[in-house]
Amino acid sequence: MPARSCRWLWLLALTVLLGTGCATAPLQYPELEPPKDGEARQVVLSDTPFYPQTAYQCGPAALATVLQTSGVAQATPDRLAEQIYLPGRRGSLQTELVAATRRAGRVPYVLEPRMEHLFRELRAGNPVLVLQNLKLPRWPQWHYAVVIGFDTHNKNIFLRSGKEQRQTLSWHRFERTWQMGDYWALVVTPPGETPATATAPRYLQAVVPLEQQERWHPAAKGYRTAAKRWPDNPASYLGLGNIAFQTEDYIEAAAQFRQAVKVAPQLPAAHYNLAWALLHLGEIEQARRASAEAQALAPEHPRFGQAVKTLEAAASDL
Repeated sequence: MPARSCRWLWLLALTVLLGTGCATAPLQYPELEPPKDGEARQVVLSDTPFYPQTAYQCGPAALATVLQTSGVAQATPDRLAEQIYLPGRRGSLQTELVAATRRAGRVPYVLEPRMEHLFRELRAGNPVLVLQNLKLPRWPQWHYAVVIGFDTHNKNIFLRSGKEQRQTLSWHRFERTWQMGDYWALVVTPPGETPATATAPRYLQAVVPLEQQERWHPAAKGYRTAAKRWPDNPASYLGLGNIAFQTEDYIEAAAQFRQAVKVAPQLPAAHYNLAWALLHLGEIEQARRASAEAQALAPEHPRFGQAVKTLEAAASDL
């Protein structure tokens, strides 16, 4: 057998061995439903900014792309590199990208790992930052890119990637690289907007750290946006009440906690927080009733179960 043929067989055998050790789940794109009436069959967000990516700088470039799209004009790859680029890793971690997004006063919403959600965000005009593995699971080459569109007829995906302003990949090729990045995808929105695919739990999970970091303005705006979209979810009112309480606006805090009680009367945290806001307003009897309700709802809870005693101790110090 000619040497050239032997070499081809050896490479084929190596490929099979590598593939056997790295079996993956079925791809999602073959199961995608065709566009519904009125849905775009092709989307290209051509106004999305483009920053050619130098070596190992795909994280800052991709994040600058989506931040600028969301209205953060000062977001540039060079500025972001100071925040998120890790020289020891020659790259950026997802946690760093998420943290930098919050520092910019934006909401970092991590999508559910579903191809259809990617398409829905693009149809809504939201470019999507994705993590890809451009090589193999055993020897990964991690890469961030920004998806800016798709074509359902030719089954292509369009990206801002590397030095390519409009990279075109087949659905198969793109999803395979995205799948090896665990389908991680990020949409960045101003606090006054929600992503097209947002659910209350995932969106609020993205907003809560803004409150924890005392970024009161974007956090409050995010909570108000969530309350408007999901008015029956008490977490938004609890968040708004917490911010008002921390900034010593006890009238607003009590109003928000009352709204939380209204939509979720069985939630002990709503009654407990209301009790403290009322206490600071000098409405002692109402505060006692609220603390007693919290304790009755969760008598075994380490905090709510001691609500009455804790509040009485605080009231005696006033």
